[in-house]
Amino acid sequence: MSSNLARERNLPPGRPGSGLGSLGRPNSIVAQFNFWDDRYEGRRLFAEVLGTFFLVLAAVGGGMVNARFGGHAIPATAQVVAPALMVMAAILFMGTVSGAHLNPVVSAAFALRGDFPWKRVPAYVVAQFTGAVLATLLLWALIGRHGSAGLTLPGHGIPVPVAMVWEMVLTTGLVSVILGTSSGAQQVGAFAAIGVGSYIALAGLWGAPVSGASMNPARSLGPALVLGDWTAWWAYLAGPAAGGVLAAGIAQILRGRGGGSHGRQAAQGTLGTAWLPGGRGPGAARAPGTAEASGSGERPGTSPEPKTR
Repeated sequence: MSSNLARERNLPPGRPGSGLGSLGRPNSIVAQFNFWDDRYEGRRLFAEVLGTFFLVLAAVGGGMVNARFGGHAIPATAQVVAPALMVMAAILFMGTVSGAHLNPVVSAAFALRGDFPWKRVPAYVVAQFTGAVLATLLLWALIGRHGSAGLTLPGHGIPVPVAMVWEMVLTTGLVSVILGTSSGAQQVGAFAAIGVGSYIALAGLWGAPVSGASMNPARSLGPALVLGDWTAWWAYLAGPAAGGVLAAGIAQILRGRGGGSHGRQAAQGTLGTAWLPGGRGPGAARAPGTAEASGSGERPGTSPEPKTR
């Protein structure tokens, strides 16, 4: 019977659990296997382009719109809170598709933890920079360029090395929140958006006057590329990169090695098909005989994963 079902669905014979693919559509039960299927890579990369586009639209747009209307149209508080709210929205509406990284440092940190395959990091980084560049180009076309408005630069009298260390510290906190809320230890699911967005807002409120509180090379270097202003660019590459590495090390100390099922699903996405008729998302009925039906969360015939996440 299973072989007939496999032939009907054009699936490779003998593939364990292939019937769960729901006629080739991805679902959360077998998301850890569907993620390696390159047929869905376009969706993930489009999600990263789209999410980063909206993030940079809010982050860069705040400064550019404010400058366009005399420098007092948008309060400084709103300029740092707006990107945080946009990140929250992006995590909620597309996190199950791509993981909603929106930041090269986040992609690398997930890979360091073993939650995200290294082979997909370069394409994610390109997608994130593409979204940042497109957002800046759109803003430039609509309201014009206004000096350095929208760029992340060290504050008045702040040396570039200080801004770099500042970005490192802020990014360490951001990536720690992301890795922590995506781990099996917390299991907060979509509520991770609240933690991540709240941290970005809080870090921006007290950290923006020093360095701009970028915490994201795509957000800083994408606009720098479009506007042709590379002032202090290395601080916004080296600082966040070092912060991401430190956060991955902190996660190792706090929770041990990564690679658990919750961390993988958060980093890689499940492609969000639980809403489809007959979908197999969280809370849906489990197929009899599957690992999920038994509550183990593991593939049949495999031993449970260590509870390190």
